[in-house]
Amino acid sequence: MIPPQSLNGGPAHGSPINTDGPRVALYSEEFAADPHTAYRHMRKRFGSLVPIDLAPGLPATLVIGYHTALRILNDPEHFPADPRLWQREMPADCPLLPMLGWRPNALRSAGLEHLRLRQANTAAIGEIDLHALHSTVEQLAIPLINDFVGDGSADLIGQYAYPLIFAVLNAILGCPPDLGQQVSTAMADLFEGVETDQANQMIADALFELTRLKRAQPENDVTSRLIAHSAGLSDEEMIHQLVTLYGAGIEPQQNLIVNTLLLMLTDDRFAGNVLGGSLSTRDALDEVLFTDPPMANYCISYPKQPILIDEVWLPAHQPVVISMTGCNNDPAIDTGDYTDNRSHLAWSVGPHACPARSVAYLVVQDAIDQLLDALPEMRLSVRPEHLVWRPGPFHRALVSLPVTFPKSPPLHVY
Repeated sequence: MIPPQSLNGGPAHGSPINTDGPRVALYSEEFAADPHTAYRHMRKRFGSLVPIDLAPGLPATLVIGYHTALRILNDPEHFPADPRLWQREMPADCPLLPMLGWRPNALRSAGLEHLRLRQANTAAIGEIDLHALHSTVEQLAIPLINDFVGDGSADLIGQYAYPLIFAVLNAILGCPPDLGQQVSTAMADLFEGVETDQANQMIADALFELTRLKRAQPENDVTSRLIAHSAGLSDEEMIHQLVTLYGAGIEPQQNLIVNTLLLMLTDDRFAGNVLGGSLSTRDALDEVLFTDPPMANYCISYPKQPILIDEVWLPAHQPVVISMTGCNNDPAIDTGDYTDNRSHLAWSVGPHACPARSVAYLVVQDAIDQLLDALPEMRLSVRPEHLVWRPGPFHRALVSLPVTFPKSPPLHVY
């Protein structure tokens, strides 16, 4: 049989989905422990398109070429984000279905429906008062710091980054703490692939109650603005917009805080900043968004028909996953200079690019600065190689970030 030809006349290769060879297990502990070495091996063996498993028996194609990713992300006509045709073939107990499956939200829709839902989200997020948000972060961060400032040690995930992001997001969405706690617990299970049916139902119940509450008593918050938008979102649509906002708000921002703190505590260029060094928190954030973004692999699309990309046939209706980490570290574009360089893909690009990047930047930078101002002599309490990374195909997330510091009196709460 004559092999199909690529656009440049060379022989095209078979689909990464249907390959008889091994696929890279993105869910494994080995991958989580050293993904950067894995990306280098992938690039050497496969080029820009890699056959992977997102979970056992769940194949996909991973894009690790920067320019290839730009082509895909900017071509929603050929690479729509709607997974419903793929989903028909998936068993109901697929552990990643809540993360990959269709929802009536902007993230998992295409065409005019995507435009309608995205406009509602962009409008609601765009009215967030960033000046007031700065004060909100400070007011929520100081009591958390005071809970451990006198101990001389802390886990910056469980005692700071997670509860702070959770509280800030609840404030932005106008969500009462009890409903927010239900969402937060269930969202963590979704990212880990644990009891996903139960987690999905817990989230839906909590967010329906939040929607009902805000329809009855609207306030100046994102949830109320979504309800009031001319898109006329139904209760079901409201639940799924809020699922997206929580999913994009808790795990990625928590990981961005933690991964940036890890860099600042272990790299002399930034470690000096705690005591007045030359590089800023924003410089550290930009570097992490390039080298170790909090969502390492995501931005999933499902080609409408078989399509030839980089001399590889991608099959119709099978997931194509963008590796933000792999693409950002593509030797074709990685110069090693990250200061004021925001060409990374951590926020995605194209019609599905994150609409809340300004909000995320502010919250994460303020969270880090509040902590470093309070504890300028903070140090990592274990060697960096002894830190444990959580397995999972999508995130880049530590299990814990233990630190030590001189005991101090509580901060003044304004």
